[in-house]
Amino acid sequence: MEHRFVSIALFTALIAALGLVPSFQLMSGVPISMQSLGVMLAGTVLGAKRGAAAVLLLQVLVVIGLPLLAGGRGGPGILAGPSVGFFIGWLPAAYVTGLVVERWRARSLTLVAAVAALLGGIVVMYVFGIIGMAWALERSLPQAALLSLPFIPGDAVKCVLTGLITNAVARARPSYLMSRQ
Repeated sequence: MEHRFVSIALFTALIAALGLVPSFQLMSGVPISMQSLGVMLAGTVLGAKRGAAAVLLLQVLVVIGLPLLAGGRGGPGILAGPSVGFFIGWLPAAYVTGLVVERWRARSLTLVAAVAALLGGIVVMYVFGIIGMAWALERSLPQAALLSLPFIPGDAVKCVLTGLITNAVARARPSYLMSRQ
């Protein structure tokens, strides 16, 4: 039981630490950062429930004011900015990513984790992200969708990295990969 809590805290810290990797903002005001890689990994390694718990813990810490998002952002104001949808979407993204890995029993964990990251970390997250950008920037959904297009190539690379890293974790520490248990 204690191992589960430690794993959740560890992945919360990983997502926060990935916010320290330099990010940059596009015209939409939404930063391109490595934190979504941490969200994807939380799902593929910890599984749906624990991965979502790690993200939820980070979200609570951010909303209460800790500067754990890319660029040192934090506080309730994050809920009014153009990245609000992506921030909120992290939770269902981690859950869906983990659920796909838990349920899809293919030979290649690398492929399963990469596809899971694509479904959760791009499809699900972008649904929330586009809606949030449309609301915060007072744009139509198609306009917000166009603003999110520049993020897709980098997020696709993160999906591949998620597959490779998840497989490496499974080989190095098979007992740690909770999403497959």
